[in-house]
Amino acid sequence: MKSAVAGREKAVWQDPRAVALLMAASLTTMANATISPALPGIERLFADDPNSALLTRLLVPAPSLSVAICAPLAGLAADYFGRRALLLTGTVLFVLAGSAGLILPDLPTIFASRLVLGVAVALIMTAQTALIGDYFTGETRNALMGLQISARNFGGLVFISLAGWVAAISARLPFAIYGLAAVFLPLMWRVIVDPPARASAAKAGPADPGEMRRSWPILLALLALLQATTNMIFFLMPTQISFFLDARGHASAVMTGTTLGVLMVSGGCFALLYPRIQRAIGHAAILILGYTAMALGFLLLPMAETHLLLFAAAAAIGAGYALVSPSFLALVLNLAPPASRGLAGGIQTASIFIGQFCSPLASTPVIARHGYESLFHGTALLLAAAALVAALASGASWLRIRQAAGGRQSDR
Repeated sequence: MKSAVAGREKAVWQDPRAVALLMAASLTTMANATISPALPGIERLFADDPNSALLTRLLVPAPSLSVAICAPLAGLAADYFGRRALLLTGTVLFVLAGSAGLILPDLPTIFASRLVLGVAVALIMTAQTALIGDYFTGETRNALMGLQISARNFGGLVFISLAGWVAAISARLPFAIYGLAAVFLPLMWRVIVDPPARASAAKAGPADPGEMRRSWPILLALLALLQATTNMIFFLMPTQISFFLDARGHASAVMTGTTLGVLMVSGGCFALLYPRIQRAIGHAAILILGYTAMALGFLLLPMAETHLLLFAAAAAIGAGYALVSPSFLALVLNLAPPASRGLAGGIQTASIFIGQFCSPLASTPVIARHGYESLFHGTALLLAAAALVAALASGASWLRIRQAAGGRQSDR
């Protein structure tokens, strides 16, 4: 059994389509967080702008606003016009808009380029999510979901760590990192094709029960709300960590980059284990475990007087998010019928970035009024409540199964 599972996971790496989709996945972390280590330097560079403090903080989540608006539309386009064109167009636009900050003259125009970058991310992520559902199924799909989060995290490690070093030279240099996405284009062009509609439908497996077919939009909306909240919390790290370290007297571009690097390494490692953990304990238990780890991380942050404790907090948050995040994608692809995978992927993508965009808007006033300690303690309580809800839902589901089993036995 173990050898069969290992074979399926190995087969994912041997499929060039999977490699191309993992490359695309790595761009999503690069989109927002790459310039995080440079934020204090950018704020100083444009100190003459009266809105520099707000605009600088919005540069990281700015693409999220465009994604939130455009992703559902991109999903409809993917269903009607195919995934390949969206993926390739999005990658080219990603390179151009992402690196534009190298030469743009002021914060408003850089902010505008970040909004265009978000359009590119909407095209990439929507097409990529739909293609995962089109190309793969069963355990192979689950393995790819874990690998996708690993690609985001290890890509984030490389890009953010590199940004931390080059930001020490110039606050503008991290924008050049976006040009690296051009290296992915040849493989995407060669191996990504739109699957025939019949083949895609065949991969969907047996039809869902009628009740599930009717209720999938409602379930998708609930998942989108939960995922938006989860990402709003997680995105406190790239948007606020540099300012938190500055307030504690430990700020530097290198320290911010290292902390976020630990976050990404931890997430990447645990995401590699996701398929095995999910098979062992199921979706509900993995949500409990993930939310508990994130709660522990945010509880530790205000107590992080040493670098070791700071890195432990970041590792717990990264590990928890890496366990929670793939479950959302798995549930979305299982819920949506094949003909609506693009739309479902667009809604799922939008929910991720709505949460990211709202993160600094919700957290900055809390910090100004109550400080970082209250923010992180409140966040830990919210995550603990999410773990409790997942536990109660899991218990209720188990109880219904036992009652149903007992009813069948009594009928006999």
